[in-house]
Amino acid sequence: MSLPADSSSHVREVLNVVNHHLPSRPMSEPVAQSWARCVNEFKLDPGRFVTPAVLTDYELAARREAVGDLIACAKLEMTTLYQQLADPELAVVLVDADGVIVHQVSSVPFAEAVAADGFRIGALWNEREAGTNGMGTCIAERDCIAVCQHEHFYTRYTSLTCTAAPIFDDRGEIAGVLDVTSRSKLLQQHSLVLVGMSRQMIENRLLSARFRHVNMIQFHSRPEFVGTLHGGKLAVDDEGTVLAANRSAAFQLGCRSLDELRGKRIDEAFNASLEDMIARSIRGSFHPITVYSASGTNRFFLVAQTPQTTLTRATSIVSAEPAARRPVREVGPAPSRLDKISHLEFGDPRMASQIQLAARVIQRKIPIVVRGQTGTGKEVFAQALHSISPLANGPFVPVNCASLPENLIESELFGYRAGAFTGAQREGRRGKIVQANGGTLFLDEIGDMPLALQARLLRVIEEHEVTPLGAETTVKVEFQLISASHRNLLELVQGGQFREDLYYRLKGIEINLPSLAERADKLALIHHLLESETDDPPELTTEAQRALLGYGWPGNIRQLRHVLQMAIALSDGQAIQCAHLPAEVLQGQTASVLPAAPLAQASRAAEAPGLPHLAEDADISSLNAIQIKERETVLSMLDEHRWNVSNVAKALGISRNTLYRKMHRLHIRLSHDGAPIPLDA
Repeated sequence: MSLPADSSSHVREVLNVVNHHLPSRPMSEPVAQSWARCVNEFKLDPGRFVTPAVLTDYELAARREAVGDLIACAKLEMTTLYQQLADPELAVVLVDADGVIVHQVSSVPFAEAVAADGFRIGALWNEREAGTNGMGTCIAERDCIAVCQHEHFYTRYTSLTCTAAPIFDDRGEIAGVLDVTSRSKLLQQHSLVLVGMSRQMIENRLLSARFRHVNMIQFHSRPEFVGTLHGGKLAVDDEGTVLAANRSAAFQLGCRSLDELRGKRIDEAFNASLEDMIARSIRGSFHPITVYSASGTNRFFLVAQTPQTTLTRATSIVSAEPAARRPVREVGPAPSRLDKISHLEFGDPRMASQIQLAARVIQRKIPIVVRGQTGTGKEVFAQALHSISPLANGPFVPVNCASLPENLIESELFGYRAGAFTGAQREGRRGKIVQANGGTLFLDEIGDMPLALQARLLRVIEEHEVTPLGAETTVKVEFQLISASHRNLLELVQGGQFREDLYYRLKGIEINLPSLAERADKLALIHHLLESETDDPPELTTEAQRALLGYGWPGNIRQLRHVLQMAIALSDGQAIQCAHLPAEVLQGQTASVLPAAPLAQASRAAEAPGLPHLAEDADISSLNAIQIKERETVLSMLDEHRWNVSNVAKALGISRNTLYRKMHRLHIRLSHDGAPIPLDA
C-alpha cells in the first residue's frame, strides 16, 4: 500500500481529535474514542508507522489449533461471503479474541499487495499493534463497527475500508471477529448486512459444534424462521437444563444475557417438557410444533432434536428405546432441503461442502456457476438445486450453448416474432428464457456463447425482460439462473473471449464439482448407480470392485454409469465379474487399490470362510447411549441374516446404500482376514 500524499494532514487531524478539537470531517464516536486510546493508553504516534507483529510459524500453529473449531465453523461462511461480495480488491478475514489473523479469503494479488504492511495470516491486529482498524476496534468496542479510510489511525491504512462484527461464544465472550477489508472508497450498506448475517451463521455453527452431544432446540415466534440464522437455539441436557444458547434465544425469551438463561430448566421457559417436545417433533415429521411460554402469554414454533442425530426420519431403525428418545436427523429448513439432494454425494467431504454452499445460496436467488469436468453431473446438480429453490414449482429449462449452432442460439434463447427471419415459423416461437419464467434457466457450457449474445443476455439479467427477435415489445421474466462450464471463465475473460461484466453477473457464487477420480465416496456411488439401474442390483465380485475403484474414470460419472449399465446387461442377474467390464477399466487398474473392498463382500461373508467380518478395532467411544443401542440392533440383524447385507436391508425396508451409510455412521467396520479397512475407501 502506498503512503497517501496528505499524511501530515491526517496526523494533525488525529491529534486534534485526541485533544478534543472538532474533526474536519464526519467521524463516528467509537473511532474518536479509539484514536484517544491509541495515543493516551498505547502511546502510539500516528506519524510513526510500525508494522504489526507477526507470530512465528510455531506460535501461529498453536494459536490456530486453539481456535480450530472457530476456524472450521467460519471457513464456509467466509468463502460464501467473499463470493457474494464479488470484489477481487477485498479480503474476508477471521481474527481470534486477541486480534491475530487466523484465516483469510482473498485474491492472490490483493493478499500480496497488503501483506507488506502486516495484513497477513499470523499478524496481530489489535489496537495496540495496528491502531484504529476494523478488527482491533471491534474487539475493543465489543460491537459491529465500520472504519472508513481516513478513520484509520495510521496514514498507511487510509486506503482501506473495514467492516467488522464480533463473533460471540455461548457465554457471551468474544470468540473472534469477522472482517471485510477492501479498497472501496464507499462503505457499502450490503457489506454491513452480509457481514452481520455471516457472523450469526458462524455463531450458530459454533454453538452446534461445541454442544453436539446434547439435545438441541430451535425456535422462533414465526415458523418460517425456525432453523435459520434468526432463530433461537438452545443446548439442553437430558434432564432438561439449558447448557447454552445463542443470543437470539436470550432475546426472544426476555433474558438480558446468556448467563441469565444458562442453568434454567426448559419447562421454566416453555409450557412443555423436553421429552414432550422431542416426541411431538418426531410425530410432526419435524415441522415446527406450537408451544407457549411458561407464562402462557407468548406463542413459539419449535423443533427439538436429540444429540448426534444422523439417521433419516423415514428409515430410522425401530429400537427398544421410547419413540421420544430415538435418534433423528438434524432438523430445520436447511437440512430438510438437503434431504432432497442427498443423492448427489455419499460421504465425500468436498462434494458435501459444495452442496451445502449451493443449497444456502439458491434460497436467495443468487446466480450460480457450476464448474466441473465433462461427465461430473453438472446438469444433474443444477436440476437438484432447482428442486429446492424458491422457484421449484416452475419449469427447469436447460440450454446447451455448445451443442447449438451459433446462428440458432439467439433464436433459441430469446425467441422470435412470426416472420422475423427467413424460415421463421408462422406463429413465432417463445425462447428458452421466456419458457423458464417462474422457474430455472440452466445455461450449460456458457463459455461457448458468442460475444454478441453475451451482451443481450447481460441485459436480460439486469433488466428482467427479454425482447424476441423481430419484436418491438418486451416480455417481463423472473427466473433462477444457473450456468455451467468445464472451462475457466475467468481465463476466458482475460483472453477476451468472455465479457467481464457478464462474468461477474453470472458468478454470484461458483460451485466446483470434483472429478470422479478425486471423490472419496466412489464405492457408495457405485452401489447407488447399480440400484438406480435395476430393482434387483447384482453384487460385485472382489476383483470387479477392485478394478472399478482402481480406474481413473476420465469420463467421470457419465462413463461410470455407462460401464455399469453394460455390466448389468452382461451379468444377466449374476454377480458382476471382471469379464463384464470393458478392457480399458481392467487395464487402467492401479496398484494402489485396497486389497479388499469390505461392504460389497459382506453379503457373502457367511458362505465363504475368511471373508470380511466385524473389525476388532472399531472405535465406538464417540457414540451416545442411543446410538450404541442402535448399533447393537444392526449387529444383531446382521448376525441373524448371516451378514447378508441385501437381506438385512430388505428386512429393514431400506436400500443397501442406506444401510451402508448407516453402518458407517455407527462404526460397524469390516475387515478382510482381520485387517481393518477404512470405510471411506
